[in-house]
Amino acid sequence: MTSSHPRPTSIRIFLADGTPEGLRIVEKSNWTGRAVVANRSQLEGAMKRSEMAQPGVYVLTGQTEEGAAKLYVGEADSLGDRIKQHVSGKEFWTRAIAFTSTNEGLNKANVRYLESRLLSMAKTANQWAVDNTAYPSAPPLNEADRADAEWFLAEMLVIFPLLGIDAFEAASSQAAASSSEPVEPPLTLYLNERGAEGTGREVADGFVVLKGSLARVEETLSIHDYMREQRQLLQARGVLAPQNGKLIFTQDFRFSSPSTAAGVLVGGSANGRLAWKDADGKTLKAIQDERLSDV
Repeated sequence: MTSSHPRPTSIRIFLADGTPEGLRIVEKSNWTGRAVVANRSQLEGAMKRSEMAQPGVYVLTGQTEEGAAKLYVGEADSLGDRIKQHVSGKEFWTRAIAFTSTNEGLNKANVRYLESRLLSMAKTANQWAVDNTAYPSAPPLNEADRADAEWFLAEMLVIFPLLGIDAFEAASSQAAASSSEPVEPPLTLYLNERGAEGTGREVADGFVVLKGSLARVEETLSIHDYMREQRQLLQARGVLAPQNGKLIFTQDFRFSSPSTAAGVLVGGSANGRLAWKDADGKTLKAIQDERLSDV
């Protein structure tokens, strides 16, 4: 199990070619791991780095045809050689993140274990579409090696969100604690509009709709294509399922904003800051304004 208790740390992102969106090298204090981050168009420069000749685990990220976030997880004895194979083999991805060790501490069993764990976490979280068709079981490791691999994984999971990747964290884990008020119970918000009945919570990078929320089946004539595609995709992945003339959320699911969450529930455009309210009827907008007024 990875640690659920965040702690202060330092992360260094080196811009290898001097531009924010260029080739990046990510390191973390007191960690032997290193990440090489490169867009598809920058692979030539990335392949020249020594890290790419080492064993490791990698993630390819991009979008589905509908515009939803999508990823592929893999492992390799030589990261560069394996990722080059995906240039012609996979079309969806636009960025590669390769993790290796600076002290040659990762062997074949380690990287296969990390690949298996990441795939399992992405499948359980069900936040991103996953391009992998196979989900290999983790190889047997002795107790010490498994502990080391889990420690390496925990550090990777700190870095992923900094790169805009939240595929490995279940929405329920974020909804269980409020990032804005860590000493108070999370504030549950409610939506009751146009036949939709939802419960949700603010999280650091979006808004989580809780399991059991009911979305409207019907969609407004003015619904944006993006919102329609979101609803279709969630139904295809089983996040939304038919129930008594409604669509029920079968799991907690994280959206990029309260308005997107509200729009999926009501089947059309919605101002989430006004649609989501606490038990007393106070809107999310009023709650957020009050927080700022106390600062």
